[in-house]
Amino acid sequence: MNGLHIRNMRPDEISIALNWAAAEGWNPGLHDAECFGAADAQGFFIGELDGAPAATVSCVNYGESFSFLGFYIVRKDLRGRGYGLRIWDAAIAHAGARVIGLDGVVAQQDNYKKSGFKLAYANVRYGGTVAAADGPPAGITALSDVPLAALEAYDATVFPAKRTAFLRRWIGAPGHVGRALMRDGALAGWGVIRPCLKGRKIGPLFADDRAAAEAVLSALLASAGSGEIFLDVPNINRAAIAVAQDLGLAPVFETARMYTGAIPQLQLERVFGVTTFELG
Repeated sequence: MNGLHIRNMRPDEISIALNWAAAEGWNPGLHDAECFGAADAQGFFIGELDGAPAATVSCVNYGESFSFLGFYIVRKDLRGRGYGLRIWDAAIAHAGARVIGLDGVVAQQDNYKKSGFKLAYANVRYGGTVAAADGPPAGITALSDVPLAALEAYDATVFPAKRTAFLRRWIGAPGHVGRALMRDGALAGWGVIRPCLKGRKIGPLFADDRAAAEAVLSALLASAGSGEIFLDVPNINRAAIAVAQDLGLAPVFETARMYTGAIPQLQLERVFGVTTFELG
């Protein structure tokens, strides 16, 4: 175990974690690496044995009070040897005194509890094949036409920290399509759909209510055409579950949203689709 060398990933190495996540069935987006790196360039770690990748983890710091942990993976042939704990400790140290959030897979949730994480709720990934939607409803606009300040203000109601650099990159990434719904001149809902290794994921999908969420969702599907889609839904938002089910989607994967310290008080009734399990 002492032979494990832990260091920060270079930007071009974040793809290693994404490839390993793909092998675990997590289905990352095609352009996630460059978006993730924009959030915190020092927040991605790799453990090496004899110069070869052995373990990965990320702990992205958002401001001075919040971090989000993801990509906690040890190479399959090296599991059970303590390498995971070594790189985990490096990630936790990067967060410092910040509250840390994560979306834990079922197999690791007990370990996370032992490390001081508390369960807040479950997130459920819904997936399925949908037909192409009709044209966008009234009031829909391109997300790029909405002032970033308005998106940040809305994001602050559903995410525990400011994430300007990430949002800017997420909205403008190749293949990412964003749509927003305006009501009486105010932002009532917005979302992004992006290509993944398998199908497309919708995330985030934030809205004032179910009607707004369905309007944005319809616009996103109209832009993408028919095909397989995935939507990650907080299980405590019953309206969001209804939206997914009415679209004909079925549960395919589940995580536990967990936090150290105080669980952030967020307007989860507005969260109809999580941005990403890896960065929150």
